Amino acid sequence: MPVEPLMSRRRCLAGAAASMVAGPGRAEGGGRFPSRTITLLVPFAPGGIADLTARAVAEHMARTLGQAVVVDNRPSAGSIVASQAVAGAPPDGHTLLLMSNANAVSVGLFRKLPYDPVRDFAPVSTLGYFDIGIFVAAQSPFATLQDAVAQAKARPGRLNIGTIAPGSTQHLSAKLFETVAGIDALVVPYKGSPAVLTALRSGEIDLAFEVLGPMVPQVKAGLVRALAVSSGQRNPALPEVPTVGQAGVAGYDVASWNAIAAPAGTPPEVVATLNKAVREAVTSAAVQARLGPLGMRLRPGSPAELQALLAQEIARWGGVIRAARIEPE
Repeated sequence: MPVEPLMSRRRCLAGAAASMVAGPGRAEGGGRFPSRTITLLVPFAPGGIADLTARAVAEHMARTLGQAVVVDNRPSAGSIVASQAVAGAPPDGHTLLLMSNANAVSVGLFRKLPYDPVRDFAPVSTLGYFDIGIFVAAQSPFATLQDAVAQAKARPGRLNIGTIAPGSTQHLSAKLFETVAGIDALVVPYKGSPAVLTALRSGEIDLAFEVLGPMVPQVKAGLVRALAVSSGQRNPALPEVPTVGQAGVAGYDVASWNAIAAPAGTPPEVVATLNKAVREAVTSAAVQARLGPLGMRLRPGSPAELQALLAQEIARWGGVIRAARIEPE
């Protein structure tokens, strides 16, 4: 995963204080929670699906909690910069992390992290899941995913698959697809989603593995076609597109995810207050309408469910990284 230059912090006031408070959460020292502005650190640049999700949820949480929730973008490889900052923050619930499967993937990509992704955070709730799509150019000869798999098997090493950066979910999803489909393809990493789209439309690559958000408008405009989505269920944003399993490649089920976590040691009653606020945000009609068209499948959960998901994803992606022979940095 390439190290992106640290962008200047871009803060967004996610909502004004309101009179309604989520419940009798208590910060350290016995005071009412929240007692001041909450900062949500986002390990990605502004404008992407993770950032858009964080801002939509933060805005609703601010109204529920009666305090402003500020989004602070701190992009870096492996989500390390933002994660380290939250792991070392006071455990009072006023500093939160937008956690994602990047936190699970980074365990296998880096020899040593400056924090423990399991022990150093108090899980709050998942926000939702988003699928990876497998796309071809509008003029591609592949009408189905099986067409692409058949060619890859007939001509090993000749099918070109484009993704964003090495070690990204898209990149690892493509490597996992190679294994599950039993093909030998060339996975080509690009700097970002726009570069992948350009390469796909120009015929430089045969397939692209990309999150649905930036690609759905391209599909609707007829510029690219979606052959399949990565998870075990069809996505509401592209209901006519089959899953990879339905398209003939059994055993492939991948979804990226976002969640919220606090520093380890945050009082359980504070975590419960935050969990309630997240649930109200994620299930609200406003947030659903804002993020659903981007391919998000919004779904809150309990702290225990998020803890289990993180452990499961660390094990799963660690295996993919080892199979792909990616050397930890």
